[in-house]
Amino acid sequence: MKRGRQGAVKQERRGAVKPVSAPWVRTRLRTAPGAAWALAVLVALTACLAAAFPRALDRYADAGLDRALTQARPDRTSVLVTAPRPDPALSARERAESMRPERLAGRYGKVLAAVEGAPLPVDRAQSAYGVRTTEGLPVPEPWLPQPSGLPAKFYLAAQAGLGDHAEIGSGRLPRATDGPVTAATGTLEAAVTAETARTLRIKVGSVLHVPGVERAPFTVRVTGILAPRDPDGAYWSTQPVLRKPSLISVGQPGMRKFYWLGTLLLAPEAGPALLGTAGTPVRYWQAAPRTGALHAHDLSALTSAVAGLESGPGLREVRAGADPAADVSTDLDVVFDSFDELRSGIGRLVAVAAVGAGTVAGVVLLMSGGLAADRRRAELALLRARGASLRGVVGRLLAETAVVALPAGALGLAAALLALPGARLAPAVGAAVAVTAAACAALPLRAAVAHRAVRVHGGRRDVASARPSRRRTVAELTAVALALGAVETLRRSGASGGAGDLVSAAPVLVGVIAALVLVRLYPLPLRRLARPAGRLRGAVGHLALARAGRSPVSAVLPLLALLTALTTAAFGGSVLAGVADARDQAAVRVVGADARVQVTDGLLPDGVSDRVGRASGVREVAEVGLTDQANAGNGKQKVPLAGVDPGAYAGLAARTGLGAFDGAALEGHGGGAGQPLPALASPAVAERFGTGPLSVRTWDGTSVTVRIALVRAFTPAVSGDDFLVVDRAGLSAEAARPSLLLLTGDHLDAGALRRAAGDAGSVLLRSAERGRYVDSPLQSGAERVYAVAVAAGAGYAVLALLLSLLRAAPERTALLARLRTMGLTRAQGRRLLVLESLPQAVLAAAGGALTGWATVRLLAPGVDLTAIALATASSPVGRAGLRTDPWSLALPAVAVLVVAVGVAGVQAWWSGRRGSVTELRAGDAR
Repeated sequence: MKRGRQGAVKQERRGAVKPVSAPWVRTRLRTAPGAAWALAVLVALTACLAAAFPRALDRYADAGLDRALTQARPDRTSVLVTAPRPDPALSARERAESMRPERLAGRYGKVLAAVEGAPLPVDRAQSAYGVRTTEGLPVPEPWLPQPSGLPAKFYLAAQAGLGDHAEIGSGRLPRATDGPVTAATGTLEAAVTAETARTLRIKVGSVLHVPGVERAPFTVRVTGILAPRDPDGAYWSTQPVLRKPSLISVGQPGMRKFYWLGTLLLAPEAGPALLGTAGTPVRYWQAAPRTGALHAHDLSALTSAVAGLESGPGLREVRAGADPAADVSTDLDVVFDSFDELRSGIGRLVAVAAVGAGTVAGVVLLMSGGLAADRRRAELALLRARGASLRGVVGRLLAETAVVALPAGALGLAAALLALPGARLAPAVGAAVAVTAAACAALPLRAAVAHRAVRVHGGRRDVASARPSRRRTVAELTAVALALGAVETLRRSGASGGAGDLVSAAPVLVGVIAALVLVRLYPLPLRRLARPAGRLRGAVGHLALARAGRSPVSAVLPLLALLTALTTAAFGGSVLAGVADARDQAAVRVVGADARVQVTDGLLPDGVSDRVGRASGVREVAEVGLTDQANAGNGKQKVPLAGVDPGAYAGLAARTGLGAFDGAALEGHGGGAGQPLPALASPAVAERFGTGPLSVRTWDGTSVTVRIALVRAFTPAVSGDDFLVVDRAGLSAEAARPSLLLLTGDHLDAGALRRAAGDAGSVLLRSAERGRYVDSPLQSGAERVYAVAVAAGAGYAVLALLLSLLRAAPERTALLARLRTMGLTRAQGRRLLVLESLPQAVLAAAGGALTGWATVRLLAPGVDLTAIALATASSPVGRAGLRTDPWSLALPAVAVLVVAVGVAGVQAWWSGRRGSVTELRAGDAR
């Protein structure tokens, strides 16, 4: 009987159903899919931007380096190894053998191996070797051009690979037909390029007699005319005048004479013949750098490699492979240094934008985790009260967040890699991992801090009643000290100085300090307005103010995000405005108007002014008789003299901002025996000649007496530091004729202006001159980075505000449901939510605009935008400074207000469509 009962009990136990616990992560994701998707989108977008930033910088820097190398030309960027002529102590046979292509080719491989081992990537297709003379040899053929009666001179070059780098236009390639060539060979064959043939009137079959040393002149017969396949490549452009002849001037100024200098291209086997000339022949090996393999992030290593080749271990390797007396020459290190200077100047400015945008994105990520922890405070407190360990809660929250953040971060990284190929992988991966880690850790860390102690009930957490702790006070004072130090360092040394990372964070620190100050001051107006609002007639205003005062302390973080984002947007926008303003000023300083039609020498033909005035887009034409051959004072000092119509010219000066003046002050018909002609002068000319009567002799031989009545630093007609401007009615008829037209108009057509001017003069548009200042992809890249920083700052500011408003959405919806049961209308509900959200939104908008303005004003003395704004170090406007951009201050601030009001209105409308019963049954907070 007992055994039967035991069997029945066991049977019941085996058939019993075991309790099953649902997985935490799956349950949470199913419970709140919207929050999970929102976090995924935020992490993916932020990871994509973070990963794209270093890759964009790499691409811009590599493109800038490639542009710098291209502009420098191969004669500066190629590594040229030269060895002198063989030792005269050697036998004639040994000297000839050292000049033959077989011996040179063997050493060529060793030279390239030494250069590549430096390490410096070499473009073997454009590299070459051979023998050439270093001095031009006079060829007294009477049929060659002789501009000053001097005979043309030629280099002799026997460079390998001639047939691989040129197409035969006529004839054939030169050959060594009469056995091995020596220093005593009497006849050689040569080819010339098409440009050399056209300039020097050389044809196939032409014969040139080149003088020799201790021997009779030898004959060079031209057998072919060649067309280079890549004229600008290193093969043709490393050696001087190899492809194109040059007109050389000799003698003193005023007594100069000219002669042509070209190159005769011999067969590679004809190298030993150069030993019989007085041209000081050398053996050479030229290594062209492979520009596509050079990266800006390797610039330090590349500079060291070039230095080693010029005077270091690399030079020792080159001499071991080529010749003990070989020498290495290149300007590649100069090109690298110039590019590095430009990159450093731009990079420090870009770092300011990067730190600002990155800080805002980080704050928003942390805020998203903090707001999530705030909404789940009751849930997590209940878990802790029922015995859950802090480690277990943090671990579950970390797993829950990682399931969403890790795939999103990987997706953002992949998008950045696909969008910006051809850059380094490690920085992008590091940035994306940092973003993902911050997103994963935000919620668990915030929960760990809030629930480290088990609490059943929390105290009041209102902004109006909260009192900052000592730790918070110390942290805020530390941040203030850092910000003040950064601002002072930036003001003293500038963003291009060696101030370090602290300077890059200066705008962000200023924004953070302003946020901390505003948070401290925020409760004061709420407390003062509470009592007066209670005496108002309606309940909406008092209730809205009361609820704004009872917003949780966690609202500090959204305010920090908003102010930091607005400050970054203001600073970035001010940088862009300063860059645009500097380029506009530089262009107008050079051109003097919207367009300029000027002859190089002489006068404009009659009718040109009328034709140009009828061109499309031209509104006004100011005629100027400009000459730089006017003699002032004792007749030995030349000064540019501009004869103008005072009224029209004064209007042009006022519109362009170049030395505005009253046209009536320049009118006068004196000069000569009458009263002196009033003149406008530059400060340098006024200081040199004073304000007394000054005799000026114009280019046509007539004289006029002027008196400097106005002094201006700039004037539209002349871009230099010396000028005199007078009423052209007081000049002779010939001197008053126009040689310059300054045009004012909109959307000027350069083609139409050139057709109207014909061959009379050159046309220069201000828009074209402005575009010339964007010389490097580094500059345009830095501008794009700043534009993205402004857009990202504004976007994250709006996102921070949305997160803040959505955090309180369930509570507000429940509040409206209760109040509607008490008689609150829908219109009153909308006003309530709008008024409740306005205090913090107005505080953030006004504080952000004020902080952005103050940041720009504080940091402007230390920020130099010349490197990013202008292509050359010699700026026509001097230092390009930072200036406040009103749009960058106003637009983000207005966007904050619009979003705050819009979200509140949409929430009120949506809650009105839903029934109040559902909200009342759902509870106070969910």
